Amino acid sequence: MTDPMSVVIEWDKAKEIAKRLKEEGKTLVTTNGCFDILHRGHVDYLEKARDQGDFLLVGVNSDESVRKLKGSSRPINAAADRAYVLSALSSVDAVCVFTQDTPEEWLEFIKPDLHVKGGDYLADSLPETAVVRKNGGDVRILKYVDGYSTSETIKKAKL
Repeated sequence: MTDPMSVVIEWDKAKEIAKRLKEEGKTLVTTNGCFDILHRGHVDYLEKARDQGDFLLVGVNSDESVRKLKGSSRPINAAADRAYVLSALSSVDAVCVFTQDTPEEWLEFIKPDLHVKGGDYLADSLPETAVVRKNGGDVRILKYVDGYSTSETIKKAKL
């Protein structure tokens, strides 16, 4: 059995993979998020993301960037644990952790063919859209899975 942490990779390794896929004429798909408490909506979304190309690389916000985005009580799970859980999913080919508030720097470095986000976003309002398109990639919004949210899961757990 493969150790899921073996698919949690550094940025340089991700760039090598991106270059190899491009040489082979394959499509690198990226997505990103906090993925703090993995739920059915995340799994469905990641499966749909993987179906968009040949390799799915997931960017995970560091603990510090999650705190900046979500508040001092978050994340619930540490970045290493979130990355480990994501890496165990069959739809996820590799995971990187990024420390910035947005994935722009990571995407500039990786230069994916396609970057996907969930239906709770609009492509033109994402800060990463300009970076992806500038480098010849595209941004696609996938259908949102209603009824699943980490924030709602946390609220239920506090009852």
